[in-house]
Amino acid sequence: MPERLALIVAGPTASGKSALALALAERFGGTIINADSMQVYRELRVLTARPSPADEARVPHRLYGVRPAAEASSVAWWRAAALAAMAEASLPILCGGTGLYLASLTEGLAAIPDPGGAARAEARARLATLGPAGLHALLAEADPETARRLNPADRQRIARAWEVFRGTGRGLASWLAESATAPAPWRFVAVLLDPPREDLRAAIARRFDAMLAAGALEEVRALVSLGLDPSLPSMRAHGMPELTAHLRAEITLDEAARRVRLATGQYAKRQATWFRHHRLGEHSCTITQIGRTKKFSERQMADLLNFIRSAG
Repeated sequence: MPERLALIVAGPTASGKSALALALAERFGGTIINADSMQVYRELRVLTARPSPADEARVPHRLYGVRPAAEASSVAWWRAAALAAMAEASLPILCGGTGLYLASLTEGLAAIPDPGGAARAEARARLATLGPAGLHALLAEADPETARRLNPADRQRIARAWEVFRGTGRGLASWLAESATAPAPWRFVAVLLDPPREDLRAAIARRFDAMLAAGALEEVRALVSLGLDPSLPSMRAHGMPELTAHLRAEITLDEAARRVRLATGQYAKRQATWFRHHRLGEHSCTITQIGRTKKFSERQMADLLNFIRSAG
C-alpha cells in the first residue's frame, strides 16, 4: 500500500507558519496538527500565539492546548499523539517550530531511558547553583559531544542533558545516535519558512506588542498564581520569565519587553539554523520572502500549490 501524504509547515517563530497552514488546510481540506512544544499547554494561548478560536473554527485543529501546564510534555508523548491525529485526517498538516518533534516522525525517535528522579533533582540543584553556563561547563567535561550541540544559555536542554548523563551513565548524544523507533510510515512533504533576519525581528516585535494588548500579562499572572514548579517547560515559555519578573516589580514592562524580543530573536536564529540543516521531507521547498502581515502573494501560493500537487 502506498504511503499516505502528510505536509509539514515549519520554520522559526513568527515566520508565518500558522497563516500558511490555515490557507493550505482550507485549500486541500486538511487538518492542522500542532508541532510546537509550548502550544500544547492550555493555559498559554496568548503567550504562545496559539491559533485564535475563529481560526480553529475554520478548519480542524489538533493538539493545541491539550495538556495542563502542570504536566511536562515530551517528544515521545507528542509523537504518539500526532500519529493518532494523523491517522484520522484526510490530509495532516503538521505546523510548528519544534524541530525535534518533527524529526521524531521523519527520522525516528531514540529510546532514552528515564534517568530517574534523583538525577532530575540533581540537575535542577546544579542549575540553580551554577547557572546554565556553569552546568554547561560540567557537561562539556562529562559529555563533550552533547555540550558542543547546546547553547550555553539554554537552561532546559543543558539540565536535560546532565540528568540523562547522571541517570544513565551515557551522554545524550550517544543515545540520540541510536534511533530505536523507525520513521513514521508517511510520505512527508515539507515547506520551510525562512524569512530574512531583519523581517523576523520586526515580526517578533509586532507579535509581542499584540500579545500584551491581548492579555499576555494577565495570562502570566494567572499561571504564576498556580504555584507550579519553575523548572516545568510551561514556566519557561518565551516571555514567561521576563513578565514574571515585571510582576514581581524587579524590572519595568519596557525592560521586560526588550528582553523578550531579544531572547525570542536569539531562539528564532537557532531554529532557522536547525531547519536549514535537517531535511524533513521527501520533497521540500523554502519560502524566504513573505509580506509584513504574513500574507503570501498570489504567485507564491500558486507556486506552492503546484509544488504540493507535484509532490503528492
